[in-house]
Amino acid sequence: MQMRWTDWTLLIILSLIWGGSFYYAEIALQEVSAFVVVWGRVLGAALLLWLILCVRRIPVPNSLSLWVAFFVMGVLNNAIPFSLIVWGQTEITGSLASIFNATTPLFTIILAQFLTTDEKITSRKVIGLLLGFVGVVVMVGTEALSGLSNAILAQLAILLAAVSYGCAAIWGRRFKGINPMVTATGQVTCSALVMTPVALIFGFPNGYFMPSVDVWVALLMLAFFCTVVAYILYFRILATSGATNLMLVTFLVPISAIALGHSLLGERLTVDQMIGMGLILFGLLMIDGRLFRRAITS
Repeated sequence: MQMRWTDWTLLIILSLIWGGSFYYAEIALQEVSAFVVVWGRVLGAALLLWLILCVRRIPVPNSLSLWVAFFVMGVLNNAIPFSLIVWGQTEITGSLASIFNATTPLFTIILAQFLTTDEKITSRKVIGLLLGFVGVVVMVGTEALSGLSNAILAQLAILLAAVSYGCAAIWGRRFKGINPMVTATGQVTCSALVMTPVALIFGFPNGYFMPSVDVWVALLMLAFFCTVVAYILYFRILATSGATNLMLVTFLVPISAIALGHSLLGERLTVDQMIGMGLILFGLLMIDGRLFRRAITS
């Protein structure tokens, strides 16, 4: 499925939004458990989305089969990967977590080969994906790999999250034609229903308490920007560009995080970061294919 320029623009915006998710999660994890972070994120997002639907008077389908599909999507796209990634961040650095998360397109393209009819593996796409993954490793910094020998379970957890994201992207293709806001509401509502008993039973090992203002702000940012806004864009891109192209956002997230740090915090770009960005952009151009096709025909 071909990416249009509008889809690339939305993908970049999505990467900018998700670039902050690791940061906000780390703030919240200073006081609350991984299950509570995920619960606060999806519950807050569900409440906000239902409020938007009511204000805008957007009708919500009452089909049982559709809500079952929303439930599966919520588990694959929120409950499982959010929990695994946030728990993994308690054991390994955010840099290493972002490298493992960047394997999502690789798993997606393999799954799409067997589960779809219009997103088959091509040599150009594989080369582009591998270039993008190497670019992420170079950009984040090879020193992040020094933690590979430690916390094996945490690393496996984030790899499983990447597989879950890939499955969700393919599953989500069935929602084409449905208002992206309705789809986002359906999946995070089901995620909240799953995470509520989990968080209440396992999320407060030291008893219930009131988190600080910083944690509340971090959870609000995770709920609104990193979930509500992000998933409206997510389902829009998925409907027009397909699962494999959508998952390229995991290559762009580290670029967005570094670019935001450079522009807002005055952080300096290193040579490795610039080389990594170049590899990622070249890989994305190969996957897109338009410039290469023009070069061949010209």
